[in-house]
Amino acid sequence: MNLKKWLFLFWTTLVVGAAGSLIVGLILQLTDTVKLNGAADLFVNVGILLGVGVMVSVYSQMGFFAYMMINYMGTGVFSRMTWQYIQIVLAALALLELMFFRTFVGREGGGDSDLILGIILLAIAVIVAYLKVKMTNRSAWIPTMFFMIAVTIVETVGVLKIGVNQATAWIAAPLVACNAYQILILHRVLKPRARS
Repeated sequence: MNLKKWLFLFWTTLVVGAAGSLIVGLILQLTDTVKLNGAADLFVNVGILLGVGVMVSVYSQMGFFAYMMINYMGTGVFSRMTWQYIQIVLAALALLELMFFRTFVGREGGGDSDLILGIILLAIAVIVAYLKVKMTNRSAWIPTMFFMIAVTIVETVGVLKIGVNQATAWIAAPLVACNAYQILILHRVLKPRARS
């Protein structure tokens, strides 16, 4: 990956995060009957939503590059099959942590909301992995599932500790969108250009 390709990935992910935060934030505010006092409040509100989306996208990109480093090291240390099994186990443990261990063992979870979030993340991960396999090859299934489940859950731990469902939705939605975008676009970004 050269600087030009990285900048393309960086800026387009910023746009995805900002758009995701704006859409989800506005939907949450419409359902919460927020009162805005004039056009200035509206512009400040939109600016805050976009700013949060940009910050979430940068956080997502840090997680993505950390995942790529871990994946690179994992394939270097373990055999391909062993590394795939490790990713499956870690993704399953992350889901169990989100959906059950936080509630029943740690007594800090959101109960039903954590269960729903886990199911939504699993469904999105399956859809993204299916699309990634269609775009590339079958070997992309497990790494995509691992990234979309385990890395996304690790990235959302901070907002989960707040314990407010609206805050979780506001941060998790653009985060998932950025993660899905990055994993789906990576092979196109890395593809060498045809020389004419």
